[in-house]
Order: sequence, then structure tokens, then C-alpha cells
Amino acid sequence: MGWWGKAVGGTLGLLVGGPWGALVGATLGHGLDRGTALVDLFGPLRAPERARLQQVFLETTFTVMGHLAKSDGRVSETDIAFAESVMTRMGLDDSGRRAAIRLFQEGKSDSFVLAPALAEFRRLSDGQIQLHLIFLEIQLAAAYAGGVPAPAERLVLEQIRVGLQIPAASFRRVERLIQIQAQILGGGGAWRGGGTRGERPGTSQRPAAGSLSGAYAVLGVTPKATDAEVKHAYRLLMNQHHPDKLVSRGAPAEALKMATQKTQEILSAYETITRARAAGQP
Repeated sequence: MGWWGKAVGGTLGLLVGGPWGALVGATLGHGLDRGTALVDLFGPLRAPERARLQQVFLETTFTVMGHLAKSDGRVSETDIAFAESVMTRMGLDDSGRRAAIRLFQEGKSDSFVLAPALAEFRRLSDGQIQLHLIFLEIQLAAAYAGGVPAPAERLVLEQIRVGLQIPAASFRRVERLIQIQAQILGGGGAWRGGGTRGERPGTSQRPAAGSLSGAYAVLGVTPKATDAEVKHAYRLLMNQHHPDKLVSRGAPAEALKMATQKTQEILSAYETITRARAAGQP
């Protein structure tokens, strides 16, 4: 009937990990409804480990974001606005947003130590390169939300790269994407939906992500890119963000929601560019 997997998965997730666990469980159950193999869906993580990863992903995302924001001396309105945009992308309810704000504040405190937080996240997500890259993309976008990162912010970003054992080439590729998005769409790029330094989301006159120039920014290429380069960028980003791969590894619900949004944006951007080029637009 196409519903039992969601029901079983959602119930299991709720028992193990609360409301966020229910969302993850229902997503896994959807895979069962589609006929996906049980062993592939549940991946290497048992339910308690998956629930713990879900919690730690949220904690690490916002504490590290707060630590990064404070690293250059002060937390700006731009930093806060970006954090709020990530909460929105995660679909956090009022309780979840309060928890995220508390975590952001913890990350700002002098008592917060970055290395152990990254070590615990990496331990629970060992081998989940896609999840690590999404986490890195969020933190890089946060760093560029207020302009070019200061030296202190760059130090934190390097600690993140080393702590999660992300190859330097992968780090540079993700940073280049964020740089292009920031140049075209403004601070925070496609994660924030536009805005320049010191502005709240939605107040900028810069191109929207749905415009042609915004579409190029979402894919991290310029209008001078060849058709082959555009397609390569599209496929690379889809591979990095596709939620099916996160589901198979037991990724957190918040990461799944963001990945789903990103794949929709990436697909829309690619379609916008291909339509424009077919019509003879540059």
C-alpha cells in the first residue's frame, strides 16, 4: 500500500530520537516503501547511534557557527541573520530554534573548545564525506556572510578542515563555490538567499538565486563556462547534496531537509541555464 514503511520508520525514530528521530525514521521508511533494501537504508549506523548523530550534528553546526562568528572579535547582525537562515532551512520549530540559539551562544563563549566538538562529530559520522562537505559548506557560507573572512576566521575554517579530515582539494572546491555565490548573490550566497554586508536576508537588490545570474552562482560557474563545464558543475553538486545518499548513511533529519532544498535549487539553476542557452541568451 506504500505507507507501512513510513509508519514503521517514523514510529521507530520517534521512540529512539524524539520528533527529529521520527522525521529521519519516516524518511528511511519512505525508502522501504519504494522497495529499497533494508540493509542499504539503515547503513552502518544502529538506531541509537543515528539518534546521537542527529543530536551532535545540530549541536556542532550551531556551536561552531557561533565560535566562527566570535573569532574575529564581535558577532554582527549579519552573523545572526545567517544563523537564522540556517534554522529556517533546517525547518526548526520554535523549540528547535531556541535550542539552536542557545547552542550558538555556547559557541561564542570563551569556554567553548573547538577540537573536541569536531572530534565527536567526526567519530559519529566517520566515512560520511557528503555530510562533512555539507557541514563545511554551511560554515564557509557563514564565514563569507560578512565579506572576506578575517585571518582568525580562516584559522577556524582550517581547524574544521583538519578536524573532519577533509582533503585540501575538496575544501578549495567548496570555498570557490561559496566565493562565487557571495560575489553574485551577496553575503551567505545561496544559503542565505542574497543580502550584502550588514543586511538582513531579502533586503538586497542583488540578483535572486532564481535569476539567470543567480543560477550561475548556485552552480558555482560564470556565464563564460562552457556547456560541458556547466553540466560537470551540476553533476558534482547533485552528487554532493543528493539526499538519497544521506539517507543510506542514517544522516540527521536537518541535513536531509537542507540537502533536499539544495538539490531542488541546483536542478532549478541548471534548467534555468540550459533554457537560457537554448534560447540564445548568454
